[in-house]
Amino acid sequence: MNRRCLLATLPAALAVNSFAAATDPKIRVAVIGHTGRGNYGHGLDTMWLKIPAVEIVAVADADAAGLAAAQKKLSVAKGFADYLAMLAEIKPDIVAIGPRHVDQHRDMLLAAIKAGAKGIYIEKPFCRSLQEVDEVIAAADKVGTKIAIAHRNRYHPVLPVIAKLVKEDAIGRVLELRARGKEDARGGSLDLWVLGSHIFNIACFFGGAPKSCVATVLQDGKPITKADVKKGDEGIGALAGNEVHARFEMTNGIPLFFDSVQNAGDKQAGFGLQIIGTKGIIDFRIDKEPFAHLLAGSPFDPALKEPRQWQPITTAGIGLPEPMVDLGKQVSSHETSGLDLIAAIRDNRAPLCDAAQGREIIEMISSVFESHRLGSQRVTFPLQTRVNPLTLL
Repeated sequence: MNRRCLLATLPAALAVNSFAAATDPKIRVAVIGHTGRGNYGHGLDTMWLKIPAVEIVAVADADAAGLAAAQKKLSVAKGFADYLAMLAEIKPDIVAIGPRHVDQHRDMLLAAIKAGAKGIYIEKPFCRSLQEVDEVIAAADKVGTKIAIAHRNRYHPVLPVIAKLVKEDAIGRVLELRARGKEDARGGSLDLWVLGSHIFNIACFFGGAPKSCVATVLQDGKPITKADVKKGDEGIGALAGNEVHARFEMTNGIPLFFDSVQNAGDKQAGFGLQIIGTKGIIDFRIDKEPFAHLLAGSPFDPALKEPRQWQPITTAGIGLPEPMVDLGKQVSSHETSGLDLIAAIRDNRAPLCDAAQGREIIEMISSVFESHRLGSQRVTFPLQTRVNPLTLL
């Protein structure tokens, strides 16, 4: 099945591979990267080469060698050391903000909005604090800029298929959502920020918006204190803790549990989300294909008469072959999310993973530290504390 068939299975607004006629001018995309300071994220530069309706018109990178390499890789003549100069001169339709180091995001977002960008596609995490997120969303809403966050799994076309299965009682009554980070050397608070954000986005798709959080953050088995707070990697800012345990109440009444312990992970499992029901489990492996599997039968009865096995869930259904050729590559390369942003601009709708969801995720991350700061008290949403709670310890 080709790209045209893939798009036919996505939301109607996305189903127009070229959301415009073939005679329309190409959509002009400018790319911001920063070699050595987050680079270009997970392919937020090359993703646009896969979309025929798009033309990459310029790239900016403060690192001279990195800029030259990016220009060659993207076949772009115009390169800028200063992204502000690029935005002022080029005034692109879409800006791709690639650097993984989140301390640059707020300024880059505001600059792209000010330059008149119709859409922005940005690497996660969205921003360092709710204060920054609030400022960015207010600026974008004022002029109508569409912001899409690069939580690429949220754009996977199997999600509505699974939502229908859950609604139709495929796993019985849903009891809880259970998630773990990657739990490698980044386990704990850094894992929560850079990888847990993926999980929270999918959890909210099934559980609704978070209502409250209770959490504990530990460093080597002891509750973190001000003395443990250091400057975090990837521009996150104040950070502490190599172990996180959190429980969220979600809008639909289902609790979400998130845990991450440094170096506790298994490379073959761990990083993902499970929907646990009375008659089975649906398991999501982040950035894997198939994205989801079903284990039918009560998760609390080890003595079932018939043996059980995990079955893949595809866009065709449970245990059926995936009819979309290269679906995993199209999702992981951000092609599906790029097309969704383009359609969102043309149809004046929110992207599938928009700024509001980006704020929701940052609020969930912040709530973990806010609850811990207050002695593991239950904190409710929206949070009153809009700065990084660890700065208040």
